[in-house]
Amino acid sequence: MYPELRLFIGGQWRKTADDLAVVNPATEEELGRLPCAARSDLDDALDAAANGFRTWSRTAPRDRANVIRHAAALMRARQEEIAQAITLEHGKPLPQARLEVIRGAEFFEWDAGEVMRTYGRVIPAPKGHKFSVHHQPIGVVAAFSPWNFPMSQPARKISGALASGCSIILKAAEETPAGAILIARAFEDAGLPPGVLNLVFGVPSDISGYLIPQDPVRLVAFTGSTAVGRHLTGLAAQNDTRVLMELGGHAPVIVCEDTDVEAAAVAGAIRKVRNAGQVCTSPTRFFVHDSVFDAFAEAFVTRIKATVVGNGMEPGVEMGPTANDRRVSALAAFIEDARKKGAIVETGGAKYGTQGYFFQPTVLTNVHETALIMREEPFGPVAVLNPVSSLEHAIAQSNSVRYGLAGYAFTNRADYIDRLVDEVEVGNLSINTLEASMPETPFGGVKSSGSGREGGIEGLENYMTVKNVWHSAGIA
Repeated sequence: MYPELRLFIGGQWRKTADDLAVVNPATEEELGRLPCAARSDLDDALDAAANGFRTWSRTAPRDRANVIRHAAALMRARQEEIAQAITLEHGKPLPQARLEVIRGAEFFEWDAGEVMRTYGRVIPAPKGHKFSVHHQPIGVVAAFSPWNFPMSQPARKISGALASGCSIILKAAEETPAGAILIARAFEDAGLPPGVLNLVFGVPSDISGYLIPQDPVRLVAFTGSTAVGRHLTGLAAQNDTRVLMELGGHAPVIVCEDTDVEAAAVAGAIRKVRNAGQVCTSPTRFFVHDSVFDAFAEAFVTRIKATVVGNGMEPGVEMGPTANDRRVSALAAFIEDARKKGAIVETGGAKYGTQGYFFQPTVLTNVHETALIMREEPFGPVAVLNPVSSLEHAIAQSNSVRYGLAGYAFTNRADYIDRLVDEVEVGNLSINTLEASMPETPFGGVKSSGSGREGGIEGLENYMTVKNVWHSAGIA
């Protein structure tokens, strides 16, 4: 079920002389060879995107929406094919991969509806004059998507660009290319004009360093680490190019004394190991009121220990491998640092098994604020549980990092909820649930977690410009 790996430029699939191995992280077996774009391929993609933009930006919104909906329908019909490819290259359990395919299709379906609602407005004006505001597609988009969600992350970028009338050059992750390739196939089969969607792969710094400064590029859309996002923002600034950045997170979870402690603990443990913890919104820093801390920790550790770890293609598996051996080493270093500073390893803490890039689901308690894991996102199946004396203490701990993407809280008190909404510094706050976003809600961060929003009625704003028109009936 793993697809043939190709670049997609100007409506044509192509191979190159240079390639990279794509590896199954559960078995360490090679799945295929991924072609890398040379500069000539990137030049072709820029030319194709410029031509595609001229066609697509002049296509009626209703016609754009029809193509997008057709492609989304094809993705739904091909759910099993896409899901199996995702599990092979990423390692996540097959049921989670199936849900990711549907989630990706939902992004397209939402934006296909929103393209019909990119309203301008008429502003009251003096006699003989008309003031009007128009929203127009910004131009060619250079987009970069990460490896942790091989289908839904490329879908966010492609969906926003195409619905807005832009063309796009997407550099998807080399570790997990199949999702983006199968999206491109769906749009090819749905009749998308050549050049509107272009897909390239290669050494990330080479691709971004060449594409971003090019004149046709009018927006850089990126999901990934804060460090890389800052670098790309700097490249874009040199050419006065707009950016849409969805960067790192380090999500806090505040557990108040009035909540259902066991239910909150079980929900947190299940969500912590989703995607092997490799989610920018993954709940990681749990700040639990000290009156219920022991009960919460016991229930949380019990559920974490029950996690079924294995190859994502096998029935019943809840957590697959991490993406690569670098993640295993990085997680081990986080835990060793925390242990040296007094943390207790309640369970896990080491590589799992002898084959593949598996890491044990891990729980740390009483982690000192100077530990690296309290400041930096581990991006793996590791949870930190610390007691707090009050809601004020919990909020201060939540806000103590430079990240502000997602945050969570469990409470039923209205006064607590008011304080959480007003004071927790995140772009996405969820109360009594660990869901962070839906296609119809805006998603993005504050502080070092990025700028701009994807999804919701705000999502297409990043891909459009605002033009004010002052029309006088005669020469003034």
